[in-house]
This record gives sequence, C-alpha cells and structure tokens, in this order.
Amino acid sequence: MSPQPDVRLVDDLADDAVTPYLPPTGRSSLLPFYDLLSTVTRVRRRHAQLVALAGIAPGDRVLDLGCGTGNVALLVARTVPGTVVTGLDPDLPALRRATRKARRARVPLTWVRGYGQRIPLADASVDHVVSSLALHHVPDADRAATAAEVARVLRPGGTVTVLDFGGGAHGGHSAVRAHLPRFGPAVADRVRANLDDGIVRMLAGAGLVDAREVEHGRLAGAEITFVQARRA
Repeated sequence: MSPQPDVRLVDDLADDAVTPYLPPTGRSSLLPFYDLLSTVTRVRRRHAQLVALAGIAPGDRVLDLGCGTGNVALLVARTVPGTVVTGLDPDLPALRRATRKARRARVPLTWVRGYGQRIPLADASVDHVVSSLALHHVPDADRAATAAEVARVLRPGGTVTVLDFGGGAHGGHSAVRAHLPRFGPAVADRVRANLDDGIVRMLAGAGLVDAREVEHGRLAGAEITFVQARRA
C-alpha cells in the first residue's frame, strides 16, 4: 500500500484572534448534516462548475477561501494532478471533518484555521483563490480587507473565482428571501451586499482587474453568481 499522503491541520490562532463567525451551516449543531445538505441541494454540481471556471492547471497552488468541510479543496486535489491545495476557514470542527475526509480520500491537503481578512499565506504565493458560498458569511466591515488579502496572496496573473448568492441586474432578491428564515436579517444584509454586482465591485476595489460575472444560475430557489477577477 502506498504511504498516506500528507494531510495537515494548522491552528495557530491565538485565543484573542478568534472572532465571532457564522458556521458553514448557520448553526454549529447542523454541521454533521452539512455534506448531506450539499448533496440534496446539488451544491456539488456547482462546485464542479466553479472548479472548471477557475481553470486550474496541474501543479498550481490553490487556496480554498472559506473551505468549510473541504468539498471544493478535495475536488481540486482529486481532479487536477499535482496541485498544492490549502483550505482556510475559522470553523475548527469543520476543518477537523475536512481533515478526516482528506485522509480517507488519500489526497495531500493542508487545512488552516483563519480568516479571509487575515490570510496566513505569503505575498504572491498562490495561482488561484476559489471560494464557494463563503463570502456571504463575511461581515460587511471585513469585505474590503478580505478582497485586499486575496489580491495580496495571488501571484501576478493569478485568478480568484467566487461562487455565492447574489448577482447582477438579472436578479438576486430571491436569495435574500431564501436566507432570511435560516440566518436572520443580519446575514440577509450580507447577501444583499452581493446584489447588483456587489462581488464584482468588491474585487475591483481591491485592485484586481477584469472583474466580472462569468456565469449565473439558481441554487435551492436562490440566485447565485460566479465572479472572476485576476491580479495584473
């Protein structure tokens, strides 16, 4: 049997650096059902679409921002040979679940506990940043800093590809309505920030170029958008 690939979980956050965050499922008690919900709502099909749009090549270095239980990072590691993939998320129980999944899948991955507004990676150290349904978890006050950090860690010519609720002029208000019963008004406001090309404007505001919506669709009745930008 081949040796177990290197799977690491890094948690270097000091206690005073841990700030409140919204768990992947909205409530920590629902975490055991997260992957089942992803299957039922066909999120995994959207993950595959996200990875395809990102255009990741063999050997690329990839950051999965807001990785949750690791489904997008695992998909990249399984399907694109030789990639060096890091998943970043503040939710330690989700990262522990992701670590177990990576070991079962026998793919090398690094999981890091941290926040998008303080990405613990070096400047210009990744070729791609991907993010799935995580941006609406970021408080409004941290959105600009998160975009700036994405721009910082991307190498020149590197790309960021985001999947989230919201979109351009074609719609998006149903996303807010869909999330109200689950998350409440505060998070609905974060989704509202994605509407009318809010993600495009956020990435462009960090100095990333060619920021645009590249696809859109619906997920569980809510508008979703795929946005891409690159570092010049």
